[in-house]
Amino acid sequence: MTARLPILVLYYSRHGGTLKLARQIARGIDSVVGCEALLRTVPAVSADCEALAPDIPDSGAPYATLEELQNCHGLALGSPTRFGNMAAPMKYFLDQTSGLWLSGSLIGKPATVFTSTASLHGGQESTLLSMMIPLLHHGMLIQGIPFSEAALSHTQSGGTPYGASHAAGSEGQAQLSSDEANLAFAQGKRLAELVLKLKLA
Repeated sequence: MTARLPILVLYYSRHGGTLKLARQIARGIDSVVGCEALLRTVPAVSADCEALAPDIPDSGAPYATLEELQNCHGLALGSPTRFGNMAAPMKYFLDQTSGLWLSGSLIGKPATVFTSTASLHGGQESTLLSMMIPLLHHGMLIQGIPFSEAALSHTQSGGTPYGASHAAGSEGQAQLSSDEANLAFAQGKRLAELVLKLKLA
């Protein structure tokens, strides 16, 4: 049996909104024969000493390692918005990737981004753009969502051409709308298909 190509779905989620998108993106990846989603998160950043934080989260996906990032064939990166920017835990993780930048480990690999916000106009697109910047510095190939995805033209909640998004409510209680779910699934599927095309090129 041929090993499936690992695609890293790396997210941070405090109230669960971004996690919901991450799971849909992972489903899209897993729907493509030959690819496998690797769902991972990053630890929270706090004033507590790092040594006091558990090495393994109490629930949810395991924490990502730099080795998993280096070895993945594609990346879906997700974060809730913090004042129109990615959340500090995701930025903190990305700030540790200078070694991968020096070695060029991520050059030419496809990547895509996704986000959730408490409100519909909470800075979704600027957050998506903020996550693209370090990936471009790494030489990754950024993939968005084209308007050939019908849900992008009629969504009344989340969903942008820059990447999947979700209006989650103040405590992340809102479920994904059908459009949000369809766009996230399509984004994951398209990422996996691009990984295969590049692998066969």
